[in-house]
This record gives sequence, structure tokens and C-alpha cells, in this order.
Amino acid sequence: MRGRSLAATLAFAFGVTTLAVFVLVGSFLYLALAKQIKAQDDLDIVLAARHARRLAQELVTSKGIREHGDRLTSTVLGNEAMSLEVFGPDGRMAIEHNAGETFAAPAGAASSAAPAASNAPYASAVLNAASETSEAGDVSDLQDPGEADQAGGVGTIAALPPLTRIAASARITEADIGAWTGRNGAPIRGILADARLHDGETATVLIARNMSDRWRLLDRYRDKLTIAGAAGVILAMLLSYLLIRAAMRPLRDIAASAGLVTVNRLNTRITVARVPSELEALVNALNAMLERVDHGFQHLSRFTADLAHDMRTPLSNMRGAAEVALARPRSVDEYESVLASNLEEFDRLSRMIESVLFLARAEHPQFVKHMREFDAGQELTRIAEYFEGIADDANVRVQVTGAARLTADLELFRRAVSNLLANAIRYTPHGGEIALDVRPSADAVRVTVSNQGQPIAAEHLERIFDRFYRIDPSRSALPSSGSSQGSTGSTGLGLAIVRTIMELHGGTVHAESDAQSTCFVLTFRRV
Repeated sequence: MRGRSLAATLAFAFGVTTLAVFVLVGSFLYLALAKQIKAQDDLDIVLAARHARRLAQELVTSKGIREHGDRLTSTVLGNEAMSLEVFGPDGRMAIEHNAGETFAAPAGAASSAAPAASNAPYASAVLNAASETSEAGDVSDLQDPGEADQAGGVGTIAALPPLTRIAASARITEADIGAWTGRNGAPIRGILADARLHDGETATVLIARNMSDRWRLLDRYRDKLTIAGAAGVILAMLLSYLLIRAAMRPLRDIAASAGLVTVNRLNTRITVARVPSELEALVNALNAMLERVDHGFQHLSRFTADLAHDMRTPLSNMRGAAEVALARPRSVDEYESVLASNLEEFDRLSRMIESVLFLARAEHPQFVKHMREFDAGQELTRIAEYFEGIADDANVRVQVTGAARLTADLELFRRAVSNLLANAIRYTPHGGEIALDVRPSADAVRVTVSNQGQPIAAEHLERIFDRFYRIDPSRSALPSSGSSQGSTGSTGLGLAIVRTIMELHGGTVHAESDAQSTCFVLTFRRV
């Protein structure tokens, strides 16, 4: 099943992130604008109310309200959303400006008491004559209250919505502004304040503002933010998809370069021009992996070729001996000699197969080790006693020195030392001596197997631990020691098994050689 596109997934994620950012920013801007508009409108209402009250306080009697109506209404002129009503000492409306829509009571209102009792939206009625006069810029006397009621409105303070009435001596502030709903659901904000006339009577000034235009402004601003946000999200997704596709081109180049690697071209490496710094580690890791695969494949090829070559030799020997024996009739002794020779070759093949299987199992991650603590000096003595007969046949002496406690797999330890000792016996001259020694240190335990004989050239010291590697090809013809403790005779796998055993223990093995002796050192690190 084809997976999701990484570019599309990232573009969608960027789009969602952009949408979230736009929502947060748009909400902040919308609320900030609404708050700023409200603050400015409230300030305009407060200033208009202060100005109207100051003008009213300059009047001598309540009759001057109608006489100086132009001066009072001038406080809200120039702003169609602002409204003014002034009530006389008797609570009746004396003058009004622009209050027909804002303060008109809903149709069917019958009295001034009903709105006040039910907290209905405030509506002040003006007589037809007063409205006509107000539109012309003049203010006339109020009609009879009954006529005002019949006109569909109420012109008394009692009909006002529940507003906080500011005393004449109190300062008008934004905190005194009230809010209510006018005709057709229009939002209204206003201030109701008293004004002390010169004759001691009190007039009441109502300054209000219809906020419908502000609502429409905010609605249009919100719609623009929504459209801009949606367009921005779509644009961000498209641009991010294109940019991500372009940015991921090196990945496609890496994939194309990796596709050139085949079994016959394992030496091919991934090369991409101007690799981004984030992908350098990936390219280096892939090239390192290819190098390991190439090295492992070459090693496996060499190992297979060497194994086939070494197995072919005993098979050829057995076939040649059988062909010679069958060429003409033989005596019983001759047939027994051929069978004995073939048995030796069978034994050699068995040891070779056993060693190969051991190396294969040891490379498996789940290879089981039975770790225990033991006396390494005593184990070296036991191994030397086991090889005593072989050493006597080769006319060499084996000396054991040192003592140390070691934690390792005992069987693997015996096999490693046995392989080294068998190898030393094979190449030690007659009358020579082999030394087995164990020495503890602060961080490791070192076991050494040294023998006299021809030195090993420096270029061979590291490669002698490779499988089937031989310094002298004639070594394959040397006689086997025949040890069942792990000696591999001349199979060319003994030292490779030693190195594998040390790697299983997290230790190391190395060889040192000079004109006097050759020394193999096993280093077991302390846990």
C-alpha cells in the first residue's frame, strides 16, 4: 500500500498551523479594534454629555431649554449616530435631536409606566410637530401628554431604560455609560445626567449613540479577516507544498543514486551535489553501510573460495588414493593403508566443517555464553597437561606461569588457548620452549602464549587472524596436531576462531613477533 505523501502531509500541517495563527491573530485584531472603537465612542458620549450639561447649567429657568435648544443640540451635531434628549424639571421631554429611530418605542406602547416597569427598551416619543421642527433645526413646545401617547411614544424620564442617573454635582465618566436595545434591535449606549439650573431646578440630559454602524463596521472587518485568512491558508499550503517538494529534491537524488547499487556494483557510493547539512549524516551513514556490505560481500566471497579450495584438497587426496588402489588388485595391508589415509582426510574435513559452523554460530546475535569465574592459571596448567603427549612428540616443552581470577566462558577460553598452543607446537623448532602466562592488571587480565621459532613479518601480524589466511601456503600440508580440544590442524581457521572468541568476550587478541619469539596476547577486560 502506498503511503501518504510527506510533502502533502507537511503542507497540510503548515496549513493547519497557518490557520491557527490566522485565527489567533485575527481574533486579537478584531477584539483590539472593537475595544478601541468602544473606547473612542464612549469618550465621545462622555464629552458630549459633559458639554450638554455645562450648557444646560448656564440656563436660568427650564423655559430656557426650549429657547436655547439649538445650543444644546449642537453638542451632537455632525454625528448622525448621536442622539440628545433634555427633560425638564417635571420629567417631560423638552427637546430632542435625532431620537426618532434610536429612542422610538415599539409599536403598541401605550403608557410611560409600562416600559419602566418591565425594563423594556427605552423609547422617547416626540410629537409630529416637534419632530418636524427638530429636523428644521428649531425646537417647539411639547404637545399634550395624551397626544404624545397617541403618536406612538412616551416623552418622560419614567419611560427610560434602567440607567444610572448621574447627580448634578457628580463627574461624568465612561463608567457611567449604560447599554440597551432600541428599535429594530439596534444596540444603544448612553449616559443620563442631571444639570442644575440657575433657579435651582434640575434638568436631565440624555446623550446616546446608536452602535449599529459600529457593528456593521466590525462585521465587514471580520468578513475581510475571514476571507484573507482562508486565502492565506490556501496560499500557504500551496507554497509550502511546492517549497517542500523543492527542498526534498536531494532525497530523490539520494534514492536515485542508491538505485544504482547492485550486486556487481557494491563499490558504488551515494553522491549528491550540495547535500543539505541535515542530510549529510544520512548520506554518510548510507555510504558507510554500503562500504560494510561491500566489505562483507568480498569477505564472504574470499571465505567461500578459500573454503572450497581447502575442502577440495582432502577430497582430491581421497579420490587419488582410491583411484590408485582400484587401478589393480591390492593386498589387505594396502587397502587398509588407503582407508587409514582417507580416514585422516575425513577427520580434517570434519574439523573444518566444525570450525566453520562455530564461526557462523558465534556471529549470531543470540549466541549463548556461559560466563563464570575461574582460576586462569589452573586452566592453563590443565590445557598444558592435555597437550603434553603432542608436545613430547614434537620435542618441545610447555611452561605455565602466573595466576589470576577471570570471568569468561570456560569452554571458549579453553578453545582459544588450545588453538594458540596447537599452533605454537606446530611452529616451534625441536628442543624449543612454549610459555603460557597469565597476568592480572587494574583493568584487564592478559593471557600470553609465546614460542620460539621463525619471526612473522609485520605485514602479516594482523592478517593472520583472517579466515583461511596463511603466511606460507605450504602450511596446509603440515601434519595436524590432532587435538580434540579445538585444534583445527591446518584448516586455516584456528586463529580466526580465537579472534571471534575474544570479540564475544569484548576483549582483543594481537600478535607480537621478533627474532627470538612470537607471542600471542589475549586481553580480557574486567567487567
